[in-house]
Amino acid sequence: MGINGGSDYTMRDIFASFASALRQRWLRGTVIVVLGAVIAAVSAFSIIIYSYYYSTVRTGLEAKARTATDFFATYLARSYVEYYNSAYRYTETFREGDRIELQFINSDGSIMMSSFTITSGTTPNTPDVATAIGSRQISTWVGRRTSTGERIMAASAPMIYSDGRVIGVMRYVTSLRLVDKQVFMIVAAAIGVGLVVLLLVFSVNLIFVRSFIKPVSEITKMSKRIAEGSYGIQINNSYQDEMGEMVESINEMSLKIAQTEKIQTEFISSISHELRTPLTAITGWGETLTYDESLDLESKRGISIILKEARRLTEMVEELLEFTRIEDGRFTLNIEMIDIAAELEDAIFTFSEILHRDELEFDYDSHMDDAPLIPGDPNRLKQVFLNLFDNAVKYGREGKRIEVTIEMAGSDFVKITIRDFGPGAPEDEMEIIKMKFYKGSNSKERGSGIGLAVCDEIVKFHGGTMELANADGGGFLVTLYLPVSSEAGSLPLILT
Repeated sequence: MGINGGSDYTMRDIFASFASALRQRWLRGTVIVVLGAVIAAVSAFSIIIYSYYYSTVRTGLEAKARTATDFFATYLARSYVEYYNSAYRYTETFREGDRIELQFINSDGSIMMSSFTITSGTTPNTPDVATAIGSRQISTWVGRRTSTGERIMAASAPMIYSDGRVIGVMRYVTSLRLVDKQVFMIVAAAIGVGLVVLLLVFSVNLIFVRSFIKPVSEITKMSKRIAEGSYGIQINNSYQDEMGEMVESINEMSLKIAQTEKIQTEFISSISHELRTPLTAITGWGETLTYDESLDLESKRGISIILKEARRLTEMVEELLEFTRIEDGRFTLNIEMIDIAAELEDAIFTFSEILHRDELEFDYDSHMDDAPLIPGDPNRLKQVFLNLFDNAVKYGREGKRIEVTIEMAGSDFVKITIRDFGPGAPEDEMEIIKMKFYKGSNSKERGSGIGLAVCDEIVKFHGGTMELANADGGGFLVTLYLPVSSEAGSLPLILT
């Protein structure tokens, strides 16, 4: 459906999402990058610390095991009994028993002697023992002690007899509790430093971004006002950088739009007044000639076409004059208490001849048994009704039907709906079809394109609203809400 709306200079979306986009780019370009860098740095540092501490412990245990086995090599070369006695004495005099456990394990994997006596006679069943026996090399293992669940590290060194046989394993075992605690504290400190760095970077950048967001938000607010029709207003320019240049450009654009609007309005007003006189003469002489009996049928038909087109042009001129009155503030209302249902029915009766001529079915449904009197200008409201009926006929003609209803919307507003059964309007044009001089993209009807803009302004002057939508099941729906009192809406006190 094509609708008489309007076109306008707009900047509605120029800055609408600029601040949001700036925040998102800052988040992606700074915060996420810094967060990733901090996570990577803390992770790398944690891995280095973990590797350093555990490799130090492992190296120490392996060194002790290697030194001890080299010491016992001389005893192994003599006799097993002398080796056993030396191992016993070595275990009894072991001085690091408070932090390291020394074990002598036989070739079957059982602990023969231990500085931690409670483990004597048990079997570790850990892979380092079997690996040391099989490979004849020192083997280390990290895991949990079966009896206590404590994390430990063990280094096992093979004990090789004089004939080349592995007769056992010397095993050093140490708890990793203190090491784990130390690593945890260092990593926690690194994470804390990373969070402080991240918070500092976030705070500094937030202050920096806000220095842009605040002026952009102010510019966006003013730009929206300009886009909504407050042409000529100026944004306070206190910036000396690129932001100041942008504000200056917007102010200059606002002034130019205001000048263009003024020129356009003056031109429309002037040309409309100039057209009224010849149109009045054409209409008057046309009506006079229709009564001239000397004219043949063909001439009378031509005169009737002239009259029809002259009346259409007159209606367009009146619409343009109404528009210029609204634009320059000369639009007034004669407010009185009126029966809105009666005014609507009177407009329907006035329009009934057109409906009959176009063979359209008209359904009128009133849900107001006792309609309250509301403040309004009967002539202006009738103008709204007739204009909306005319739109419904023009653009919903193929539906062959128009529905009009009136009812109360709560206790403060009267609700009037006008629906046709035509093709409706494109959804992407729904927000702009009330703009002045805008005609729908699928409109083939002739007109000035300001009918709905004028209707919307008249309804707003009454403190009401006019909503446009595609109706469920097809067609176009116009909904008017008119306040039952000046307190209910925003009815201006414009009286003549």
